[in-house]
Amino acid sequence: MSKTQSVTGRAIGGKVRAEKMTPEQRKEQAAKMVAARQAKAAMPKVIHKKLPLILGDVQIPCAVIQYPNGEVKRVLTENGILTAIYGKAGMASGASKRGREKALNNGMAPMPLFLSPERLRPLILEDETLSALLLKIEYMDDKEIVSGYDASILPSVCEIWLKARDMGILQSQQLGRAQKAELLMRALAHIGIIALVDEATGYQDVRSKDALAKILEAFVTKELQPWVKTFPLEYYKELCRLYNVPFPPLKNNQFPQFFGHITNNAVYTRLAPELLPELKKAASKQEKKAKLHQLLTQDVGHPKLKEHLASIVTLLKLAKDKDDFSRMLDIVHPKLNNTIPLDLGE
Repeated sequence: MSKTQSVTGRAIGGKVRAEKMTPEQRKEQAAKMVAARQAKAAMPKVIHKKLPLILGDVQIPCAVIQYPNGEVKRVLTENGILTAIYGKAGMASGASKRGREKALNNGMAPMPLFLSPERLRPLILEDETLSALLLKIEYMDDKEIVSGYDASILPSVCEIWLKARDMGILQSQQLGRAQKAELLMRALAHIGIIALVDEATGYQDVRSKDALAKILEAFVTKELQPWVKTFPLEYYKELCRLYNVPFPPLKNNQFPQFFGHITNNAVYTRLAPELLPELKKAASKQEKKAKLHQLLTQDVGHPKLKEHLASIVTLLKLAKDKDDFSRMLDIVHPKLNNTIPLDLGE
């Protein structure tokens, strides 16, 4: 703005107020502005938001947020939950609002409007799962501060309304909200709320990639480990039996090359998702030729391999022929892909 241009609108009001302030007031105002900026910086921020959560004919705005410490949480907006239960965000009755104000005046925990009727409070207080989720979450969505709740609260909220209806403690005008809660519960019956939010926000793709990276990091070492005998002799002995190969080998104590393909299929493709290509990539970077098991970590990779091999040897011993072994292998140890969760003992 040039010196010749006049200040208009809010800028005029701000300038006038600033001129009327004492130095102490200006200092106090500046401190408040700094505190407000710091508070916003400490708030969790939206990292994924695409579509609303759709449950039947109800749409609830949702997001995946991340705290400064890296914690990730799925949230539903407060108005979205209120609309899902009441029909419209502004439909919360005066009694509900007065009930919340009364609770606040009595020093009780603030209750969200979608649970504010006093008739619900005894049921809420005895529900430990719900009580832990009642903390309102304020987060930054671009430049806007939004109020919401942990997405896991929705099934518990519906359960409270349904329990109150079954106990006959709802007023006639509140029965419609219990009906909406029942419809929401039916929509949630076949899939978890977390999975639904991840799908709506597009976070499921990132989650899968992050989980896969974590698994591979746990299994594959950055440095080549010394060679130690890992595959038991029984493993090769049983393979020879099923594939009609002499045991011990007749030529230079070497097993047939196709045994390597069998091992890749029976072991490395079923030990962890995407493990085989990751091991091969790591092996290609080594200065000298390495066995794939030399690239497994000592704390996770090797123990999991030994455990898996023990099971594979059992299947080999039980198998009547190679086809029988393949059939049992697919049943007991199906091939893993990057969407299957793996228990790392955490």
